[in-house]
Amino acid sequence: MFGQVEYERARLLLIFQVSNPKIVAGVALVSPSSLTSSRLVPALDQLADLALWEAELAADPIMVESALMRRLATVPDRRSACGLRHPLVVILTLTACATLVVGSDSIAAIWQWAARTSQAVLERLGAYLDPFTGRFVVPSEKTFRRVLPDLDTDALDAAISGYVADVVRRQAPMPQIPHTPGPPEREQRRAAQRQRTHPAPDGLLPGAALDGKALRGARTADDGRVFLVGAISHEHGVILGQCQVADKRGEGPAARALLPRLEVAGMVLTLDALHTTKATARLITQQLGAHYILILKGNQPLARAAAQALLIGPDADWTDTTAIDDDHGHDRTERRTIRTTPADESLFPGVRQAFRLRRDIGDLDGVWTSKEIVYGITSLPADLAGPAHLNHYERAHWGVENRLHWVRDVTFREDHSQVRTGTAPRALASFRNLAISTARLADRANIAHARRDLLDHQDAFAVYNI
Repeated sequence: MFGQVEYERARLLLIFQVSNPKIVAGVALVSPSSLTSSRLVPALDQLADLALWEAELAADPIMVESALMRRLATVPDRRSACGLRHPLVVILTLTACATLVVGSDSIAAIWQWAARTSQAVLERLGAYLDPFTGRFVVPSEKTFRRVLPDLDTDALDAAISGYVADVVRRQAPMPQIPHTPGPPEREQRRAAQRQRTHPAPDGLLPGAALDGKALRGARTADDGRVFLVGAISHEHGVILGQCQVADKRGEGPAARALLPRLEVAGMVLTLDALHTTKATARLITQQLGAHYILILKGNQPLARAAAQALLIGPDADWTDTTAIDDDHGHDRTERRTIRTTPADESLFPGVRQAFRLRRDIGDLDGVWTSKEIVYGITSLPADLAGPAHLNHYERAHWGVENRLHWVRDVTFREDHSQVRTGTAPRALASFRNLAISTARLADRANIAHARRDLLDHQDAFAVYNI
């Protein structure tokens, strides 16, 4: 009978071999005479082989050809190396893929989805191999709950935005999401129809909108609110970057810190009135080589009064520099009328034009029910952006509300999230941004519909070439 002492020695041998892959298996802690009579010899030999194979795998891992995993592998691991089993990139990749799928909007749901990952996929991910069972192991729910609240979220956002930039620049494969058989769903048809009825004017520059969003209920270590500022592409609707600020009053400095991290040279940046400061205008035009479109409100009373004086007069006097855009949908009619005039830096740093935008809202019967007039400035000269271009840029800016904030709040139920600990709220928001960007890059207009098309595990991993 194989005694307890010999069994413990054999167990220590396996652990020793895993920790020291260069030690020859024959230098054993168990004497050969004590093992020859045991029926456990074949099992121990097999386990020893598995332990050595795992050690060799750790020393020379098989790299999975996935652009997302290459980016996520750059996120530093803050955990102690002592007793570490599950690589951080595996946890982050499982979280990213789970967030793509409908229902995986909490840490428990993410783990529950990840727990059904096949052995073949876990092997490609480089998951931990249990030397005793010979099976790859999914991290436990406790591991997810311990890792996500203690992440370097700046590095995580940089990795995610880097992956999105790789795809946009065609340096990484375009994600593919399978379609449910049948006719295109409603939002996809509406998006195609809008492209036909409201074509973008020729000569548009790539653009991005900056705006902030509070994570309802989430708190920082000093009991402050978690407030995030993000940049979203006008053209693709993908999130280009994100950073965290203490509160809404810090949104301006946070935007100035975020912009240099992004590749915005030659782009048009649209921002709301909170960001209309001379420091932001100089940063965009002088240091980043980009253009801005800023709204003038109460925080810049002198500039607003000057722009209003430049643009005063009846509509008949502005026909040559006026553009009108009518839109119908959601049981209402909207008309956006913009007039422009040249301006110089006596009005604001880098400014080349000022504009007045009037929004009229009415019912489908043609009766107008509300009116709003706003003034703004831009560093774009008239030969780069006429009235129709500025109208398009401004309309694209407000798309951040329904293409980012609304999607995270409603489709991903972000405001209902019960995650409160550490960096986990921001980390999950980053993975939601990644899921939104992935669906948009796959040319899916309806994010919820795209998530339902990924209920099959293999399809979800295939999106990121895993």
